[in-house]
Amino acid sequence: MANRQTPWGQGASPDTLLDPHIVVVEDDELYRDTIVVPALADFGFRVTAIGTAGQLERVLDSDTPDIVVLDVGLPDGDGFAITERLSQNSTVGIVILSGRDTQHDRLRGLTNGADAYLSKPVVMHELATTLRNLMRRLRPGHGSPAPAPSWRLDSQGWSLYAPNGSSVALKAYERSILRALFEVPGEPVPRESLITALGGDELFDPHRIEVLVYRLRSKVAKEAGLVLPLNAVRGSGYVFAI
Repeated sequence: MANRQTPWGQGASPDTLLDPHIVVVEDDELYRDTIVVPALADFGFRVTAIGTAGQLERVLDSDTPDIVVLDVGLPDGDGFAITERLSQNSTVGIVILSGRDTQHDRLRGLTNGADAYLSKPVVMHELATTLRNLMRRLRPGHGSPAPAPSWRLDSQGWSLYAPNGSSVALKAYERSILRALFEVPGEPVPRESLITALGGDELFDPHRIEVLVYRLRSKVAKEAGLVLPLNAVRGSGYVFAI
């Protein structure tokens, strides 16, 4: 599948251009476009999503983003070398987001000029907080972006409220699934944990989870008019990207 440059979180208000501009350089399109980028947009950032070092060069030729979130394992370039060049030749903030989590890799990234080094999979709240703290250093006196309206459950968990103000009444199984996911927002929840939340046991057919999630997504799309950010994580379970 071809990489693409995708602007997210734009057009929400006349003040959009005043919000921090984040470029996410990540060649795993599923992880980038279904988890990282939508979550950052929900947190109020303007986001450009790309997948290669070449695309990053083209973006930097025409724009000056505030922060680059960079994977080190790109198909056409070494992220550590890119970090070093960026730190020497620009004032852009650099956050490395990588599956490489050894002490050597962390030290190399930070020594080459990264402002922060986070490991995948990252909790979206942690990434957003890291970006906001970095923005305070890059733009002294500039306030953090106001969080955009997000998905939430009511106090009892029987209604799901969408960012556009719509509410969706939940059935018991929908409530159980969402409460389990909302307890660890941005983190994968294993299928086994969802089965337990539903009151199932070892005889519960795991494929039923896929059916229930599909029905929940379809219901929310119909009643709220939005795509529910409930995504499958290969080999693990599901994650709610709020």
